[in-house]
Amino acid sequence: MEFKKELNKYQEIINNELEKYLRKQECPEKVLNQAMEYSLMAGGKRLRPILMINVYKIFKEDYNICIPYAVAIEMIHNFSLIHDDLPGIDNDDFRHGKQTNHKKFNEATAILAGDGLLNNAYQVIAKNILQEQNLETQKQKIIAFSELSNATDRMIAGEYVDTEFEGKAISSDYLEYMHKNKTGALLRASARIGAIMSNASTEDLEKITKYSEIIGLTFQIKDDILSAIGDEKILGKPVGNDIKRGKCTYVTKYGLSDSQKMLEKLTNEAIEIAKTYKENGEFLENLAIYIQTRNK
Repeated sequence: MEFKKELNKYQEIINNELEKYLRKQECPEKVLNQAMEYSLMAGGKRLRPILMINVYKIFKEDYNICIPYAVAIEMIHNFSLIHDDLPGIDNDDFRHGKQTNHKKFNEATAILAGDGLLNNAYQVIAKNILQEQNLETQKQKIIAFSELSNATDRMIAGEYVDTEFEGKAISSDYLEYMHKNKTGALLRASARIGAIMSNASTEDLEKITKYSEIIGLTFQIKDDILSAIGDEKILGKPVGNDIKRGKCTYVTKYGLSDSQKMLEKLTNEAIEIAKTYKENGEFLENLAIYIQTRNK
């Protein structure tokens, strides 16, 4: 319960920051701006920016330096969700219990809304780097930007593999590769940016990277489990679509029981890494448990 309260606190912080970047002015592209806002403010978990902030807080307290990157990574995540739902990819009608972007508006607007969020993310970071007067900090921010852009590239690669192998047999290696990129890349970047911005040591950066890669896989395994046996009312989207579309998931590849065992084993590995930071790692420890036990 305490962790949920803490999570809600950070979600509110991120939502307030995202609000600052919404475009409300009267203009010819007003509906496009509304479509971008519709998805960005639809009520997601905000796990990526929250992970970034809390990794930073392991090493330093004042996390404001991370905020532009937290905003940007959430914009990029929502760009990916809009495109993931499109008829040419997953063809989903609902997300977070609401119509998907292309259903609420139309397909062309949804494509452009996703493009707009991606570009806005880069604008946020570019402005932040240009405003930085300290050359050492500016270099740090450029490294963080490189992490972000590389993660976006890897996420798109993972999405391609997902679409390319739909309805086909896929090896265990390809399944892991797909999800390390499609789902894991932004989580990995979130954690690494938090560590980079806090001047964490090389050893700590490696540990945080390992933790993030593990929870990237646990997040996807749990998603696959929920997609197979979750509650549609809680999930806010239909259950069983992956099987209908012939998608290869951890559940279809390994079965429900083995997927749950894999989830438990990986979660324990993530917890062990978090515990090495003692009190400072408690949030990461609880986050790993939350990902394992969530119902949406």
